[in-house]
Amino acid sequence: MSGSSWITVAFAVYLLGMMAVGVWFFFRSRTLSDYYLGGRRLNKWVTAISAQASDMSGWLLLGLPGAAYAAGLADSLWIAVGLGVGTWLNWRHVALRLRHYTRIAGNAITIPDFFENRFQDRSHVLRTVSALIILVFFLIYTASGFVAGAKLFNTVFGLSYQGALLLGVGVILTYTFLGGFMAVCWTDLFQGMLMLAAIGLVPAMGIHRLGGVEPMNAALAAAGKAQMFNLLTYADGAGGVGVVAMLSTLGWGLGYCGMPHILVRFMAIRHPGEVVQARRIAMVWVVLALSAAVLVGCVGAAFVPGLADGERVFMEMVRALFPPFLAGLLLSAILAAIMSTADSQLLVAASALSGDVYHALLRKQAGDRELLWMSRGAVMLIAGAAYVMARDPDASVFGLVSYAWAGFGAAFGPVVLASLFVRRTTRAGALAGMLLGGATVILWKNFMSHTGLYELVPGFAAGTLGVTVVSLFGGARRDAVTAQFDRVMHHYARHGHREWTDGGPGPAEE
Repeated sequence: MSGSSWITVAFAVYLLGMMAVGVWFFFRSRTLSDYYLGGRRLNKWVTAISAQASDMSGWLLLGLPGAAYAAGLADSLWIAVGLGVGTWLNWRHVALRLRHYTRIAGNAITIPDFFENRFQDRSHVLRTVSALIILVFFLIYTASGFVAGAKLFNTVFGLSYQGALLLGVGVILTYTFLGGFMAVCWTDLFQGMLMLAAIGLVPAMGIHRLGGVEPMNAALAAAGKAQMFNLLTYADGAGGVGVVAMLSTLGWGLGYCGMPHILVRFMAIRHPGEVVQARRIAMVWVVLALSAAVLVGCVGAAFVPGLADGERVFMEMVRALFPPFLAGLLLSAILAAIMSTADSQLLVAASALSGDVYHALLRKQAGDRELLWMSRGAVMLIAGAAYVMARDPDASVFGLVSYAWAGFGAAFGPVVLASLFVRRTTRAGALAGMLLGGATVILWKNFMSHTGLYELVPGFAAGTLGVTVVSLFGGARRDAVTAQFDRVMHHYARHGHREWTDGGPGPAEE
């Protein structure tokens, strides 16, 4: 059997396994809560790994190594540091509060649902606006996953970009359509472990094949990247990292508290007592994965110098370093990374369309069966729209991810934090924060990108300013809203990591 045939077999085994999971959970998803939150039955391992795998996407194996390949540690390592710190802060300060609040106050199953319950918004304005923000930025985010999948199949199998794009979309769509949240999370657990194994093995083998660290450094110098491992100077030595660049790279960490596909994992964990263990698992995974991804780009600049598209460095190293079947399994890690994020994004975007628009605003009497099929239809519709956006073969995975990450971080991040920590936050303040944050990202990206400042930084600042100023001066606070906040925080302080089942509006755990 030829080498390409062995790679094909490895891919086929992997893809069939993922679709089998989708079929299994198709017969176990009976309610809308099952489809969107898995009935809040996620254990600590599935919660931790699926949250981080869905966070990183194909960006971990393509975009971040590509950034390191081009500029070295001076760019990519600071992004990794920002993401690592943001991950820890999100798990440490947001996860448990959000789990309690969404269970106790209205049993929310989506982020727009949480905002509406938190501010008792009977006008549905918060739900509508947040659902629209999710649809807009998740189209961009999902498109980035489809682009990464197309680059993978194009490089490995020599398919045309458009044919490779259709293949990737079809696989992701199949098991997300069938299995919903539990299929997504359990496949993410396996995919996250595969991603970590692959991203760690490739740079180690690359250094070994180069003959060690000193020969690698000599190869980097010959390629014009002698400053590859300098934290403050770009790889080619052409310039140093300025204040704006440092703010931009570290600023990636601001996005975490606004990511709907990560926040829903916190809402779905089966017991608050597992949050601490899940956080530890997640942080080990994140530190190892981000460090290895940066190292792939740095080692790859010596091992395969002169690539026109640095985002292909992981793929080129795998093909050069490993026998065909093992190479196929390792390349499947890219597909794992893509699928683990694109499936989550599809599901959250579908929940916004079917649950927060169709059910809440248009057809409140719809039953679970109708909503389940409406949700599956929404998955197909959104995947089709993201496919159209991804048809440009020159699209950058890194560029698309950074734009969507900024949009969510600025629109939702300040509002989520204010909702969970600031008693006096109002509905008008939350709406102002969403609109100002999201609008600033769009305007900055299109008219101020020449400044070099990542749009998330001014967007997050604008969102924080909006929610703070309008909450303080934009009208009277409702006693019922603050009373609910006090009651939830009282039980949060009283029970902490223990489940609250002693009465009140929050139903007991199943």
